[in-house]
Amino acid sequence: MKKFFLSFFFLLQAMLVLAQVDAFTTSKGILEIQPVYHGAFWMQWNNLRIAVDPYGGADRFKAMGEPDLILITDIHGDHLDSSTLVQLNLGKATLVAPQAVNERLIKFLAPEQKILVLANGDSLEWKGMQIKAVPMYNLPDTAGSRHPKGRGNGYVLNLGGKRVYISGDTEDIPEMRALKQIDIAFVCMNKPYTMDIHQAASAVLEFRPAVVFPFHFRQPGGFSDVKEFAQRVQQENKAIDVRIRSWY
Repeated sequence: MKKFFLSFFFLLQAMLVLAQVDAFTTSKGILEIQPVYHGAFWMQWNNLRIAVDPYGGADRFKAMGEPDLILITDIHGDHLDSSTLVQLNLGKATLVAPQAVNERLIKFLAPEQKILVLANGDSLEWKGMQIKAVPMYNLPDTAGSRHPKGRGNGYVLNLGGKRVYISGDTEDIPEMRALKQIDIAFVCMNKPYTMDIHQAASAVLEFRPAVVFPFHFRQPGGFSDVKEFAQRVQQENKAIDVRIRSWY
């Protein structure tokens, strides 16, 4: 009976995820984006399945099928979740990660697993997709920071002309404010680990993505008020489409 209820629970979760697919037109077909959990989501584009920071158990990713690409932003367990990764079928997957993550991946993944290491500022092309690693860090950037500059990666992807920004765990840093021509942005907001909603809104109003998804907003004592974030952004710039989805 317990197995039945667990299976039913994950089936309901999968149905909820599939019910909130966002689709975008690119020069190489439709880009589909599906929130999964916290900072984890997946995309399908050009016959490729792309997972970002898979976290919370492999059952959450069953509807995706076998991933072709996995992007990992940082070493913390809600981004580098070894218990989820080892349950996924990684037979055809390429992983992209910063060096600090790679040093941990090689301890529990198969030696033949394909891993591409990017540092902040590095970029590569993979199966028609451009991937650039961008900074993510806390302010002030000190030696004792939870997210020091250079350890983790945010990412900017170019998928058939659509530019997608994934913030990783960052605060309101100059490098984010300097982003240009971002079509879709995933922006974190959970003090004291990253930004609060006011910082996030201010940054978004500066780099002006066409669409922004607030994500990664669980914080001590509850959740950031993403509705207030949306109000702050749209009061100043109605052209920015803020999309609130179910991440928890």
